[in-house]
Amino acid sequence: MAGVTHTSTGTDWGKAHFEAIYNCPDPRRYFSTLQPLEYQIPQHGQAVFRALAAALQRRRGDRPPLRVVDLCCSYGVNAALFNHELTLDDLYRRYAGTGPNTPGGDRLAQADRAFYAARRRPAAARITGIDAAERAVGYAVAAGLLDHGFAANLEDEAAPPELCRALDGTELITVTGGVGYITARTFARLFDCVSAPPWVAAFVLRTVSYRPVSTLLARAGLVTERLTTRTFRQRRFADEAERRAAVEALARRGLTVGGKEADGFYHAELYVSRPAADVAALPLAELLPAF
Repeated sequence: MAGVTHTSTGTDWGKAHFEAIYNCPDPRRYFSTLQPLEYQIPQHGQAVFRALAAALQRRRGDRPPLRVVDLCCSYGVNAALFNHELTLDDLYRRYAGTGPNTPGGDRLAQADRAFYAARRRPAAARITGIDAAERAVGYAVAAGLLDHGFAANLEDEAAPPELCRALDGTELITVTGGVGYITARTFARLFDCVSAPPWVAAFVLRTVSYRPVSTLLARAGLVTERLTTRTFRQRRFADEAERRAAVEALARRGLTVGGKEADGFYHAELYVSRPAADVAALPLAELLPAF
């Protein structure tokens, strides 16, 4: 695929990068680039995150809206699917099929604010998004997808005071594609800002170890469970170099590709971290029986 580069350091060995699509004034290039690769992990996230939110709502009773933090939020895709009667295919149709006369940037964000408001679910969650991409976060805020948005790189710096204030009271942290780019360092800085540990739901590519993060979360008082019944397709490999690098990374982890990456897609595992009492009361297999 034209414009693809590959990393060769850290936990992200050989994974294609699409730097040009992650920090645009609006999400059109993001969706038009990822649609041919059948990028789909946010759709899986919609079902899982809504199920977790429903369980939290049952436990907390009649209180103000659930407070969610979406890590590596980019253009607010997870927020769009979490809080609105929409599918990922709806978003592809809206953004990937646009013509040359479609308004962009601020004008598109204004149109999108009305588009999303008309499709907002009752009792929508309050979502705070965090991403290093300033323009992507700015679009998500302008489009009304995020209640709070912060362009912050918590790998390199502590959370600023205004972000810490927004994080206090968080009940659920979600991430669909960031682990590997972000590490336990980011989670540690998030947890420095919360008074009580929230639930954490993370989709993590099988090429990446989640152990450093789950170890950090254990120190914060959370038990991490991995869904063992299935994995989730993320997207197709961009090219043969990426496929080969993924297979090699999996081999180093002692994992095989049969029934998973052999189908030509990255596969992610789901990890859910909760306080021990919550895990004992409702194990993951019972919390997410449909999966």
